[in-house]
Amino acid sequence: MRDADSADWLRLTLIPGLGASVVVRLLSAFGTPVAVLAAPKGALSGYLTPSQQEALRQGPDPELLARTLAWLDEPGNHLYTLADTDYPRRLLEIAGPPVVLYGKGRRGLLNATSLAVVGSRNATPQGLQNAQAFARDLSQRGWCIVSGLALGIDAAAHEGGLAGSGSTVAVVGTGLDIVYPARNHALAHRIAAEGLILSEFPLGTPAHARNFPRRNRIISGLSLGVLVVEAALQSGSLITAREAAEQGREVFAIPGSIHSPLAKGCHQLIKQGAKLVETAQDMLEELGSAGPIQLPLTANEAVAEIAVDGPEASLLAALGHDPQDVETLVVRANLTPDRVYAMLLTLELEGMVAKLPGGRYQRLA
Repeated sequence: MRDADSADWLRLTLIPGLGASVVVRLLSAFGTPVAVLAAPKGALSGYLTPSQQEALRQGPDPELLARTLAWLDEPGNHLYTLADTDYPRRLLEIAGPPVVLYGKGRRGLLNATSLAVVGSRNATPQGLQNAQAFARDLSQRGWCIVSGLALGIDAAAHEGGLAGSGSTVAVVGTGLDIVYPARNHALAHRIAAEGLILSEFPLGTPAHARNFPRRNRIISGLSLGVLVVEAALQSGSLITAREAAEQGREVFAIPGSIHSPLAKGCHQLIKQGAKLVETAQDMLEELGSAGPIQLPLTANEAVAEIAVDGPEASLLAALGHDPQDVETLVVRANLTPDRVYAMLLTLELEGMVAKLPGGRYQRLA
């Protein structure tokens, strides 16, 4: 859906070579996109280089402008500008907020009370379960879950957000006519139907590495806090956490095994002052009255214990919470390899353990 001013905002913001800071400077000086576009060359000389003035004179790619306007005419598609009354208020608090945002889905989620959940693309089964359970628990209490539509933790967080009334917002690093990664195509369509997808990038923008740090500042900027579920030391999730800290947002991290590479990023954040959390309730207590009206609290599903009786309970105890191979379990549980394999299969079918690469198993409950 587009309003009368959408075309003017696009004519200004789609001009190549005019970055967001330049556009903001022009808008501050002239007031509106129409006034900028109509300004005489002499009036612009103090704000633009000669090459930028020439780019402004030539305008945007006509095909891209026409395609974007046609896209805005499709149901559920939106353009949000700095002049809109429902532009996300929290983004106005960050350095360099996007001049325009492209959206697909529920416009009402722009200013929802939100928490970000991020983490590794190559997450462990336990990490995926934690991300989905935390997000579901928070969404059921009215929080909107913000993440980046990546594989792994992001996708699990969106799934959890869709399971509750708070829903989810996906901030992406491509144009909204591209789904990246392609494996999340079905999830992206669900979010467009039940939640909201946002991007500051024009249609047709492919996935470039340089786009994702820019995306991350929006993920944290929309949120009151950021939860990092699993992250290696070089993870992009740590960039989101750093952006959150610089923006004055709360940073939370779930601890893990000292032997797991995917726990080291979370442990580093905790050492630097992030709040260690074991349940969604830990986050809510830290945020205090900042969130939506709270529903009656129930046991957190992220850490709920599943009752297991008999030999399987002994095997789960022997497995512990670190990944183990079968040979180690044979020794710990004092069972034959055949018996251990049979019990592990039963536990895997019941969703209590997951088989990892290299023949190891990890407890999920």
